[in-house]
Amino acid sequence: MSRSRVRVCLQDGLRLDLNRLARKGFIKFGTNIGSRGIAWTNSYWGVVHGIISADMSNQNDTWLRIQIGDSIQQITLVWRSRHFGGCQWFFLCPATGRLATVLWKPAGASRFCSRQAWGRQVAYASQFLDRDSRAHHGQAKLNARLCSIGQFDPDEWNFPPKPKWMRWKTYKRHEQKFDHYEEILDSGIESLAAKLKLFESK
Repeated sequence: MSRSRVRVCLQDGLRLDLNRLARKGFIKFGTNIGSRGIAWTNSYWGVVHGIISADMSNQNDTWLRIQIGDSIQQITLVWRSRHFGGCQWFFLCPATGRLATVLWKPAGASRFCSRQAWGRQVAYASQFLDRDSRAHHGQAKLNARLCSIGQFDPDEWNFPPKPKWMRWKTYKRHEQKFDHYEEILDSGIESLAAKLKLFESK
């Protein structure tokens, strides 16, 4: 059964993904890029504009500042060494002090924090769906991801072919997950057909 909407949906809020910010050029490891405009679009807020600035030029004193309207929040950034060389950057959650690569600002919240900081006050969108809806949602996400990597038209594929640079092992894992969702949907159809048959026989 789907979860009652007593919690706030995380996807209705705003999201800061450190790795995505780096890929999009909003932050640059080892430098101070100054201020840059950013915008979010979602069903709850509509379009939200903000300004991001980040100084990562000194590994011992790194931060990201986000301004949305009159609200300004500065978030500490920290790095940890990787086992095979290099380093990995993280947000330091303002509420819990935990390391995180993604911070959330749910609808009605005044600041960005890690998922763990919000606890049972929030839930992901998929948690508000029933079993069949979650399966449809899962298939759509896999289809959209593979199509974006392989530059396919998502409307033309139920499950697209392997993108050129994706490993077969990764592709097979996505395929197995897609097939699992398909089995759930088939089971739902069979269950519904059995109920209809029982109803008609009365």
